[in-house]
Amino acid sequence: MSRPSGRALAVLALLSAWGCGAGGGGGASSRLIEIDGSSTVFPISQAMAEEFQIAGGRAVRVSVGVSGTGGGFQRFCNGETDITNASRQINEAEAAACRAEGIEPVELQIARDGLTLVVHPSNDWVACVSVAELRRVWTPGSGIERWSQLRPEWPDEELKLYGPDTDSGTFDYFTAAVVGEAGASRSDYTASADDNVLVGGVSGDPGALGYFGYAYFEDNQEQLRAIEVDGGDGCVAPSRETILNGTYTPLARPMYIYIRRDALDRPEVRAFVHFTLEHAATLIPETGYIPLEPEAYAEIRARIG
Repeated sequence: MSRPSGRALAVLALLSAWGCGAGGGGGASSRLIEIDGSSTVFPISQAMAEEFQIAGGRAVRVSVGVSGTGGGFQRFCNGETDITNASRQINEAEAAACRAEGIEPVELQIARDGLTLVVHPSNDWVACVSVAELRRVWTPGSGIERWSQLRPEWPDEELKLYGPDTDSGTFDYFTAAVVGEAGASRSDYTASADDNVLVGGVSGDPGALGYFGYAYFEDNQEQLRAIEVDGGDGCVAPSRETILNGTYTPLARPMYIYIRRDALDRPEVRAFVHFTLEHAATLIPETGYIPLEPEAYAEIRARIG
């Protein structure tokens, strides 16, 4: 018989310490942790869930859904989920909805991301766009419909836009950073809550311009091309280094998970959260996102106890 891995031993110790037996697989005896929310944060929670379940002998089942940041907060504040993924911070209306149901959200920053502007690989004219140009494209009522309207030296090609739908935290963050107001955007673009749909749209459309999280670009580099962004200090390409050091402005952003305070009283939820924090530095890079410094995770672990 093979010896348990260090990760498995860590999970077994956590489950044992908090009174959640690790024997046996599925069935009525298994415990369920419900997670939903941001499609951007989804790969992180999914990776953590898979590793946690494997290491813990599947004594705990972790379900990870994708309903967007806004949809995730709605379910979370209705008491339907234990943890919600978010690509922005909870807003006041959502916080009020949680309070009305007696739910206290515990906010944990888990990683960093950079919203990435992408075009079709055959697009050989645009290398960099300024935030001012992006604002002209995405502002409500924009009349920009062709690439040549942005710069006369660019071809007279139809500009087709792709981006997250209005329930997405990525949509909220992008519109706030680019247009200047969260939720303010032209509506005549191809919108989807599924980033893979956006990847497929841009990769199949030579005149496309789209945006989504860096991990989805990194996973699809063969069929997309990322362009640089000028936030006022020159053109900067999205990369792990520029996102982490803050030079990729204004589109580098934090990513969050929110846990119900009462859910942390359940041994399996607390064990999963601690597992996530302890393995963030090694597992998050595998998902294409940028982990925080190890000291940051240690500080968060100490804060939640």
